[in-house]
Parts: sequence; C-alpha cells; structure tokens
Amino acid sequence: MTAQNVKVVVTRKLPELVEARMRELFDVTLNASDAPMTRDQLAAAMRTATVLVPTVTDRIDKALLSMAGPQLKLIANYGTGVDNIDLETARNRGIIVTNTPGILTEDTADMTMALILSVPRRLVEGADYLQDGKQWHGWSPTWMLGHRIWGKKLGIIGMGRIGRAVARRAKAFGLSINYHNRRRVPAAVEAELGATYWESLDQMLAHMDIISVNCPHTPATFHLLSARRLKLLKPTAYIVNTARGEVIDENALSRMVEAGEVAGAGLDVFENEPAINPKLLRNPKVVVLPHLGSATIEGRLDMGEKVIINIRTFLDGHNPPDRVHAAMF
Repeated sequence: MTAQNVKVVVTRKLPELVEARMRELFDVTLNASDAPMTRDQLAAAMRTATVLVPTVTDRIDKALLSMAGPQLKLIANYGTGVDNIDLETARNRGIIVTNTPGILTEDTADMTMALILSVPRRLVEGADYLQDGKQWHGWSPTWMLGHRIWGKKLGIIGMGRIGRAVARRAKAFGLSINYHNRRRVPAAVEAELGATYWESLDQMLAHMDIISVNCPHTPATFHLLSARRLKLLKPTAYIVNTARGEVIDENALSRMVEAGEVAGAGLDVFENEPAINPKLLRNPKVVVLPHLGSATIEGRLDMGEKVIINIRTFLDGHNPPDRVHAAMF
C-alpha cells in the first residue's frame, strides 16, 4: 500500500503547515470550512477513505463504524484522547487506531496550573469587573479577596503524564501534592514530587483544598466525581478540570457551587460540549474556558506531525508508533 493509491480524509481544518505537508504526501481531502462533519458526512467519508483523520469532536461509534467501507484501515486521531472512538468495534473490523500521545502534556499542565491560580484568586472576576467599565475606586484592604494557594492541599485525580506535570508545577507554588490513581506510581516519582498516594478516592476528596481532574474519560471514569462524591468535598474546596467533562456530574457541580457547598471551579471541558450548563456560565465563582488546554501553535503542529508519521508508517507496512489498543483505555 502506498500514498498514491489510498485516500486520506481529514474531518476538521488543521494548521496550514500540517495541511500543506499532507497535500504533498497523500491524496487528501481537507475540510476548508472547519465546520464539524455531520453524521452523514462522516459515514460518506468512511465509505471512501482508507485513512480517516478525525478529532475529539467526531463521535466514531459502533453504528458509524458499521457503515465504513472495507477499504478503511486506519483512523489516525488528531488528539490524545480516543474516547470519541469505539476501539473495540474498530479492532473487530480490522481498523487500526492511532492517537498523538505526549504532545499536549506541558500545554495542558500549564492551563491546569493557570486555573488553579485563577479560581481561588478571583483573577477572571477581577478582570471582568474592570473590562465591564465598572468604577474602580482603587486598592482596598477588604475588596475582591480570594484565597492563597501556597500551603494548600492539591488532590490530583489521574497521575499519568499530565498529572505528574501538574504536580511539578504545583509543588513549585508550595502546594502539598496528593494523588489518586488506578495504580500507585513508582516510589522514585513520589519522592521527586513529594506526593502522597490515596488508595481511596473518597478519603482524598474529603481532605483536599483543590482537586485537579487529569484522568481520561472511559466507562470507568464517567461521573467519577458523582453527586455523592462531590458532597465529600469541603465547602472551601475548588475543582479544576482540564481532562474530560464527562468525568464530573456537571449538574450536581453547578448546584453545589450555587449553594455554596463548593467554593468554586475552573473548567476547560464540559459534559455536553459545546453546550455548557447556564448555571456555570452565570456563576462568578466559576471560570469557564472554551477547551483551550491544548490550544498552542506548537502543540497543534506537533500533533499534525505525529498524525503524518502514523499514516506514513502504516502505509509503509509497519505498525504505527502510536497505535492504540482497546485494553489501554
């Protein structure tokens, strides 16, 4: 199989440099408008493409995969998370799935740390006050008071690449590092980060000042922070989520922030994205961002390069370096 006799379909507009490189290497159909493909358009693409390049916004489920033509052999996901793809069905149909791991670690960790700082210190609330043209009378010893983060306890849910990168940043800011993970990380990593492992997520939640969600979305992590678990938090605690919105029961969180049962939240992802619970949008204790965790020029270019490497390796008859197996998630 060579680049000359396969068709590559890209579902969203990618950075210009990435698209130019794809045009050089492949028979590629690009999405000039950047409008997300409809389900019918995705099905049509999968009936003709040998390689599909979707993004996290494209839901490649069992029903859609059943409509794919026999020539579809590779889904080269433009993104790290693959919860948008039914991996088991893809495997059963002989379709290889790849992703772009490792690229977004530092960018997402930066955004996580930005939210950890923004919510307790009321940065967005303060900026909005000035930008809305409200009259500011100058410095006051009692106005717009937030909370310091130095010395507070940070509980990280998911101690993979991003969780560890968040821990390194948070440690530098004087936070006490705690974590819950499917498996305890090596002792050397714990020592480097000064991290305390909590086998029980419930117990960790009850003792933390700030919770950072950094785990993938899988069937096992859907609503991992359920209404019951959210009620374990101290009313002075903050929640930051730069992973996947589905990990948190968004309705329960919005009610609890509104009732003062949680101090606030910093959210870059949402359960029904792009829809956002109106209560979260209206609440000054919540900082909401439009999924910017990985939105750097460098990161997007690096993602594109990984996609291209995976496609080229596959076309050369080799196992792509970033092949995803259903058991991994």
